[in-house]
Amino acid sequence: MNKARRVWLVFNEASGSNNDVALTELREALEVAGLEVVRETCFPTTTSPTRSELEGAQTDTLAVFAGDGTISSVVSKVAGWGGAVLPLPGGTMNMLSRRLHGDASGPEIIARFSYGIVDRVRPTVLISRHAVGLTGALAGPGTVWNDVREAMRELNLKELVTSATEAIAWSANGPRVICPGVESGREEGYAAITLTPQDDGIEGSGYYAATIGDYARHGVALLQHDFRNGPHDPLGRHAQIRLACPNGEPMGLLIDGEPFDGGAVEDFRLGKSEIDFWMTADAR
Repeated sequence: MNKARRVWLVFNEASGSNNDVALTELREALEVAGLEVVRETCFPTTTSPTRSELEGAQTDTLAVFAGDGTISSVVSKVAGWGGAVLPLPGGTMNMLSRRLHGDASGPEIIARFSYGIVDRVRPTVLISRHAVGLTGALAGPGTVWNDVREAMRELNLKELVTSATEAIAWSANGPRVICPGVESGREEGYAAITLTPQDDGIEGSGYYAATIGDYARHGVALLQHDFRNGPHDPLGRHAQIRLACPNGEPMGLLIDGEPFDGGAVEDFRLGKSEIDFWMTADAR
């Protein structure tokens, strides 16, 4: 592990923790660690590397300094590659990085990596008909807040106000989502259900609110990717789980923070990643 490795660095300047200073610190950490950066890609301005491109550059480590959605998108293009992905905390919540590295910063993770304090693992993932979720899924009318987040990114004040107003109303009145067969779930359903892959199963949580103000607070928390501490019911851990809209309407659906066209019923199961990742938390 102490010898130099060939690293392809992907970063997303629009992600929550990305800026010129952070990127400079990351490059310096890679240099100090003796890791050879064979190429850099600024995503999504430039498309992320494919398996053949990584193999052509003799890359053995794909470092991704971005949020969970970007990491998921990048990983989806390298199926069958023999190297390993090094997620670095460049987004807002950085759930995958936290899972694999704890609360360590990008430079700290790179230092651990260079000292050999690292394991090569294939973590559990959430498998659906739409995509493989590295961090999980969010379903229900609460997903409409993703549109508000996009308006914030584009700094469109008029659209932001309009989308936020519509999001509050839709969160309160949109089609609820239930977990059929899960006894602890509410019969009336939830404004949002999260599914998170854990080592021993898919962890479900159902988020509810009593007033319009509660929905607004949930929405603001969702924009900050920190809604998970809000009022919710634990829905247990399962090898597979089904979500449904009782009225037959299509559900709102985000996987790794990216939107998909959900149906009236969606099935999810726990699986193993087909790509290797570097993990430095509790590494042997």
